[in-house]
Amino acid sequence: MDYPGRYWHMLDDGRIQCDLCPRDCRLHEGQRGACFVRQRTGDRMVLTTYGRSSGFCIDPIEKKPLNHFYPGSSVFSFGTAGCNLACKFCQNWDISKSREMDTLMDRASPETIARTAARLGCKSVAFTYNDPVIFAEYAMDAADACHEQGLAAVAVTAGYIHDQPRREFYAKMDAANVDLKGFTDDFYFRLCGARLQPVLDTLVYLRHETEVWFEITTLLIPGKNDSDPEIEAECRWIARELGTDVPLHFTAFHPDYKMLDTPPTPPATLTRAREIALANGLQYVYTGNVLHDREGGTTFCHGCGEPLIVRDWHEIRAYEVTAGGCCGHCGTAIPGRYAASPGQFGRRRIPVRVHAHKA
Repeated sequence: MDYPGRYWHMLDDGRIQCDLCPRDCRLHEGQRGACFVRQRTGDRMVLTTYGRSSGFCIDPIEKKPLNHFYPGSSVFSFGTAGCNLACKFCQNWDISKSREMDTLMDRASPETIARTAARLGCKSVAFTYNDPVIFAEYAMDAADACHEQGLAAVAVTAGYIHDQPRREFYAKMDAANVDLKGFTDDFYFRLCGARLQPVLDTLVYLRHETEVWFEITTLLIPGKNDSDPEIEAECRWIARELGTDVPLHFTAFHPDYKMLDTPPTPPATLTRAREIALANGLQYVYTGNVLHDREGGTTFCHGCGEPLIVRDWHEIRAYEVTAGGCCGHCGTAIPGRYAASPGQFGRRRIPVRVHAHKA
């Protein structure tokens, strides 16, 4: 409950400033940051959710979504509570916006998480459901424990983090999916309570200063961030600053949290966004949160155009990538991380109570 937190300093006026993310929360005694989980206790910062989770589950890696990171494999997923963004459209608001510590049902040390994931045959562990940035100390310790078990560590995050903790956090991660929630600062400010530039900084850092495999997700919300000019601006920026081989996922919004009156994203919007991205040179563009869009779920070779990984929802129907990560037809290298053969976990979702699997 009172695990020592990192990334803070004392101000001249007696408050403590949290240096983890661009919110720069300044706290008096007993106050919590906007994320709700980093709290001042005396003259120090503590992480109130270390070792506690809102739930554990085995998912397909494609659900994160990561389509180029050991396709078909299973990933042991967990989150805590709280978030450092304030997205009005949050799809996991019952976890990320929770102010009830009773939400944290299961207790598990980093070592227990890694051992359980390995025992259950998972290829990786994902820090997800809420943003792992806010429980960075727990996630980094869990990543170390995973590596000792031969497992990969995956962050599913909005990328809203300051430079120094960013470097330390991603030094522990093998893969990430970063939510690029929109491509205007106005969207971030009005609908997320945040700013765009720190997220762009994270993406540029990942591409040019790390070996972390990462993919990008943009949730398209009708009338908010789904216009052709905004989508095109995003795709041009990705191509210019990150490269055309970074996978981009356009996913469908469904009414939730504070945006119950906004309609769901039509499948045609996702198809149109994918066409815009491809027209701007992006090589791997996917659609998500829609059933049976085989075209939008398939990985095509950017060399010869042949379908290499055919997916239906999260199930792999065909696989033509070599053990070395090349097209089975023309030999073009396909960026990502691949095993000798794909996993066959499919679309299952298996809840797990960690205490039941302790040695």
